[in-house]
Amino acid sequence: MNKEWHLKHPMPQPATKEERMKWHLAHRKYCACRPIPDKLLEEMKKLGLLK
Repeated sequence: MNKEWHLKHPMPQPATKEERMKWHLAHRKYCACRPIPDKLLEEMKKLGLLK
């Protein structure tokens, strides 16, 4: 886990769907200590944000 990244980039509360997508994309790049939730992952794929 990239603790430093997490401390500098907290998930907004409450987060919009767009904020959640943006946060998870950055998290995947810089930390990836946990996967993107399945429901959000499916939507991101439909939008072409992930393959």
